[in-house]
This record gives sequence, C-alpha cells and structure tokens, in this order.
Amino acid sequence: MTRRTGRRPGNPDTREVILVAARAAFAERGFDAASIRAIAAAAEVDPALVHHYFGSKDQLFLAAMNSPVDPGDLIPRIVAGPRDGLGERLVRLFLGVWDSPAGAAGVALLRSSVTHDWSARLLREFLITQVLRRVLDHLDVDPAELPMRGSLVASQMIGLAMMRYVIKLEPVASAAPETLVAAIGPTVQRYLTGPLDG
Repeated sequence: MTRRTGRRPGNPDTREVILVAARAAFAERGFDAASIRAIAAAAEVDPALVHHYFGSKDQLFLAAMNSPVDPGDLIPRIVAGPRDGLGERLVRLFLGVWDSPAGAAGVALLRSSVTHDWSARLLREFLITQVLRRVLDHLDVDPAELPMRGSLVASQMIGLAMMRYVIKLEPVASAAPETLVAAIGPTVQRYLTGPLDG
C-alpha cells in the first residue's frame, strides 16, 4: 500500500498542527511578515484550510496566542469618548479583562514570556499589532512618536499586570480597580497624548 503524499487533509489534529506552525511563524517573523500561505506550507495544509478553521490572519493570531478576548471587539470602547479620558478608559478596560476569568490566560502568557523568548516575542507582537496599533491609530499626534508612545504605554500596562497578577505586590494586588484607574490613567494619558520631551 502506497502512502499518500501532498497536503495534509482536514482531521482533528490539523487545527493544532496549524496553530503550532502559526506560533512559530508569528514568533520568528512577527505578525506583519508572517503569511497565511507560509503558515499553511509549514503545516503542510492548503491555505484554504487555514481560512476554513480560523477565518482571518487576525483570528489565527488570537487562536495561536490562546487569547480569551478579541481586542478588536474592545478597542472601540477605549477610543470612543473624549480624547482626554483615553488613558483612564484603557486602564479600566485592561483591568476589567485581567480581573475576569479571561485574565488567567494573560497571566500564563506573562509568566511564560519572562522565561521563554518565543512567548516574549508573541506577547510583544500581540501588544503591538492587536492592541497598541489599534489605539494609536486614533490619535492625532506626530506619527514619528507612535513607537515611543506605544512602548511607554506597554511598559506601564505590563508593569501593572506583573505587579498585580504575578508578583502580587500589595496594595496594588488588592486595590479596587477604580483606585488604579485614578492613579495610573493620567500617566497613560500623558504617554498617549502629552509631550514626550519633558
């Protein structure tokens, strides 16, 4: 009996094989440079099968990250409203997700990113492409400043997550969300819209 060659047919293991290939591609090349075609080739499946299982590259990335939420569904709530409340809305929504049962996946990824380079790269790509880019696109600031602004916001938010959910530093770990929103929101607002030169 001869073995069939060619593309892997759809079966229960195919989805996981695609996810393994996608994680490697996103970690090695980044979200923008990784293509559905290259991921499909690495998984030995037809690109149409990747679309069948995951729909879009964004959805494939979220599945590869095991993200419990789609930032695309949440970002409109952050950018809606007055510009001077953007920082507070971002911190409030961030805490709302991380304080919910969905936050467990974020904590696991954050812990893993400290010790595994590929997890750190995936987390970085997630923050840049799925969260920060979508928020920063709504700002009326010098485009040359966007990378720095995004990095500053990320440092604040990941620092908050690390202290509240991983290290559990008190009183941050048990503080009421609105206390943290009031304390951290203005700093995030300055990173988003304030002057960067002092």
